[in-house]
Amino acid sequence: MASDQDYAAFLDKANQDAGASAATAGQSRIGTKAVDTDVPAALRQVDEYLISDADEPFEPLLSTNQRTTCAADFAKLIGHDGAVATISQSDFDPRGQYTKVVQAVKQASGNDLVGFFRAQHGSTRAEYWVVGLEGSSKAVVGLKAIAVES
Repeated sequence: MASDQDYAAFLDKANQDAGASAATAGQSRIGTKAVDTDVPAALRQVDEYLISDADEPFEPLLSTNQRTTCAADFAKLIGHDGAVATISQSDFDPRGQYTKVVQAVKQASGNDLVGFFRAQHGSTRAEYWVVGLEGSSKAVVGLKAIAVES
């Protein structure tokens, strides 16, 4: 008879992303931290989901440590060691179904300049980020959601 540890190891292996690298195979969740203190109310009130195989909710982001939104610096901000791509609004939202997400980021940042990023995790998972630079402090504020794309 197998032990509880053997069974738990079996379940962990079965739940891994089939395309995950050896470095990420032990992680049970994508490891970026989305929520920080003092997140603007406009972001906390968003109740939208990114439609994919997982239908994950958008989560708020506030970072006062980084003041740029270029893809390379953004990868450092979110702690992603892989590629982060800048995408267009139409690539992020081709059907116009995430206007509340974009509007919330514009409201939280206090301007109409919004950036869109995609961070790939393995072969089937990605994070989508909608961010802006907040007013005078230039803090990065925005929303992110995880997509499972099989």
